[in-house]
Amino acid sequence: MRSLGIDPEKLSGLIFVVFVHIALLYATWSYQSVAVPKEDATLFVNLINLPVKKETPPEPPKPVPPKKVALDKPKPLAPPKPVPMLVAETPVTSATDDVAPLPVLAPVAHASVVVAQAQPAPPMLMTSELSLACSKRTPPDYPSASRRMAEQGRVVLRVELDETGNITKVAVKEGSRYKRLDEAALAAVKGWQCSAAMRGSVAVRAVALQPFDFNLN
Repeated sequence: MRSLGIDPEKLSGLIFVVFVHIALLYATWSYQSVAVPKEDATLFVNLINLPVKKETPPEPPKPVPPKKVALDKPKPLAPPKPVPMLVAETPVTSATDDVAPLPVLAPVAHASVVVAQAQPAPPMLMTSELSLACSKRTPPDYPSASRRMAEQGRVVLRVELDETGNITKVAVKEGSRYKRLDEAALAAVKGWQCSAAMRGSVAVRAVALQPFDFNLN
């Protein structure tokens, strides 16, 4: 710089002055570019509380009406079918045997009909005295007390026999008015052995009368 005839100190001062002028120019330009508000405005802010929406509870579900169920009318019960009764067992037959056709059974009118069982035939009434049909017969003993008290009378007994001739029942049909005489007649007949009554060639039950006379004469 000295060769050019310029003092370095003066040059640095010149540069400083130029830099200062440039800075001032820049500051002036920036100041003009910023708009200065004419008046200060006061802003008021009101805080508005927004209404809080209340949450409404959900509505309960509406009850579902019950469905109508159609009831079927009860059907009348059919009467039970009658069960055929086994009358007799059918014998076993082979394939070569002739088999007779089965009888046609009449239908039962109602299930409540009761099949009547075969009732036994009533006993046959013997026309003669029982003693005539008994091979072993012992006369009744005359009670000693009845002898002392002179008790007399006639006793008629009703005697029932089974198909073998055994005596099954003895009863007083006509009494003598004295208990000792009636009991003596009953005790005697219960020990008799008789033959069965016959209806043709078949032995049957029978009823016979047997009288006893208690007489002291």
